[in-house]
Amino acid sequence: MKYKKILVTGGLGFIGGNFLKIFTKKYPKVKFLNIDNFTYAASIEIYNLLKEKKNYQHKKVDISDFKKLKSEFTKFKPDMVVHFAAESHVDNSIKNPDNFIKTNIFGTYNLLKLMNKNVKIIHISTDEVFGEAHNKKFFENSRYNPRSPYSASKASSDHLVRSWSNTYDINYLIVNCSNNYGPFQNKEKFIPVVIKAILQNKKIPLYGKGLNIREWIFVEDFVNAIEFLIKKDISKDTFLIGSGISLKNIDLIKKIFKVINKKFNIKRKHNLIKYVKDRPGHDQIYKINSSKINKLGWKSKTKINEGLHKTINYYKNFLKK
Repeated sequence: MKYKKILVTGGLGFIGGNFLKIFTKKYPKVKFLNIDNFTYAASIEIYNLLKEKKNYQHKKVDISDFKKLKSEFTKFKPDMVVHFAAESHVDNSIKNPDNFIKTNIFGTYNLLKLMNKNVKIIHISTDEVFGEAHNKKFFENSRYNPRSPYSASKASSDHLVRSWSNTYDINYLIVNCSNNYGPFQNKEKFIPVVIKAILQNKKIPLYGKGLNIREWIFVEDFVNAIEFLIKKDISKDTFLIGSGISLKNIDLIKKIFKVINKKFNIKRKHNLIKYVKDRPGHDQIYKINSSKINKLGWKSKTKINEGLHKTINYYKNFLKK
């Protein structure tokens, strides 16, 4: 590993937490500083897993607070920043967009103000910045068309990162990923909501008719893709990261039913599904083309049933606590 001091933002969240869980173990000689404000989305389990690591430290800092962020950044002197921190719940962005503007745009802006040519930033973003895919897949150069306050805030932060590089010559990578799933995801997200409802024999709320299509990647595969790009040491570029596994929401729910019924011998019926009024700006299809990183030698490995089995097993144990 070329980089010796990595500052991570949002490292108690779902993807950032999985990143730190894997990286702190795999790279014991690398020092990690986690800047995380410990919001509702923070995982206590990740916090407890990481706190005893000798190569890890956590500072409770809001990235929208430039003074505190600058203080920790200056003391740590990172040679790489991996920027996960973001408000990411689309429904919440509709109810209260202020937090999304504050964290996703101004938080990224504050980080960029601290960057220099000796520090590389990997900015973690989303496929939602491209808007609705219709019947085509998005590429790295596809036009942005965000349709929710969340996706607009992430699109803005993407543009800030690129413009900072063009203006101040900083090193960056932007990674736009498809929907992640796996252990440690916040219970408000789609797959955890479905799993929890089925395990507890409760109703599963499903927007519209459940025909919206999303591409799903197992979180450990996504972390592996980030590691792959770090080792390639590519700069000033953008990569789309996905699995190629796209499903209608209703079909994904049925898969989860099948895995729970077969693998865990818990018999549940599809009448638990409760169709609810669709939310505003609910894009029909997200699909991305990951051929750019595939051609470099990386591909997603986890099949959907395998990933769901691991995820369900995690939440089954989590709900017992």
